[in-house]
Amino acid sequence: MTALSQLTWITSSYSGGSGTECVECARIPAGALIRDSKWADGPIVRVGAEPWKAFVRSLWPGTPSA
Repeated sequence: MTALSQLTWITSSYSGGSGTECVECARIPAGALIRDSKWADGPIVRVGAEPWKAFVRSLWPGTPSA
């Protein structure tokens, strides 16, 4: 897997503006990684490609893939 420092982490546009509710994700070949942006060295949740695609499609109906 790619080293965590080499990943491009994207902050959710729905995260709270006060800086207290930030979620980030990074795409990997096998799916996505999700973490709390305030705790970058904390736990990371790995989601497989198919569940990640299903999650994204559920947010934006009509999206063919993610």
